[in-house]
Amino acid sequence: MGVELRNYRLRAGETSAAAAKALGCSPGKITHLETGRYFPQPEEIAALLEFYDAPRWDVDRLSSLAGRADNKTWWAPWTDVLPDWLKTFVGLEGIASSEFIYIPLILPGLLQTPEYAAALTAASVRVRPDHNERLVSLRLARQQRLIEESPLGLVAVVEESVLDRPVGTGGVMRQQMEHLLEVVDRSHVELRVLPTSVGPHAALSGGFMLLHFVEAQSIGYVEIPDGAVYVQDQDQVTAYIRSSERLLSVALSSADSVKAIEERLAVYSEGS
Repeated sequence: MGVELRNYRLRAGETSAAAAKALGCSPGKITHLETGRYFPQPEEIAALLEFYDAPRWDVDRLSSLAGRADNKTWWAPWTDVLPDWLKTFVGLEGIASSEFIYIPLILPGLLQTPEYAAALTAASVRVRPDHNERLVSLRLARQQRLIEESPLGLVAVVEESVLDRPVGTGGVMRQQMEHLLEVVDRSHVELRVLPTSVGPHAALSGGFMLLHFVEAQSIGYVEIPDGAVYVQDQDQVTAYIRSSERLLSVALSSADSVKAIEERLAVYSEGS
């Protein structure tokens, strides 16, 4: 919302001081609103956008978004174990209409079983041992978005090698493959496997996610070793969208992806 407020102000040719006068506040507050350091109230959003002569539908759209985002934070029970950069993502994911995920080395958190997630967090140097169970429970809570009345639309692309990488025991992997087959049976979830034989592709630089919203612009998300980058420039977001489309164009079809998972399930079932 801050990025959109700033864009509208610049397009209107207004200064922070002029916007502050229109809102009856200090220029510093305008800066804080635009940088996300201060949470905007719906009436503040409406007043600023009307001052910027924004289209009525944009005034209503962003005012509504601010009103819904002001609800009690569902992830509050985990706030002490979540870094700030991840709190932002979890909050955005909670109000997104759809999400695209490409993660090259592991299965996406939204598709993990508790046992698979526990094995990952136990091996991570970013997770304190005493936080393992709580972070696993948070990951499972995030998955509720896939079974809500108005569920999150999910498209995920995973490397073929991810299906073969043992995380936990063979039994853990067997349960994980069974879980994937159950999840992809839902109409709003699409999982595509990227064959190793494809070779170089559009996302060799690393994983990324895209969050799409009914009432706000899409956002790109890229994790780095000590945090995350939120991509809000729409030209850059468009570049990530093109990358997602190219990945989907070379990935196995949904049906063939299911077959690839079933083949791994058979292997893990024999070994367990």
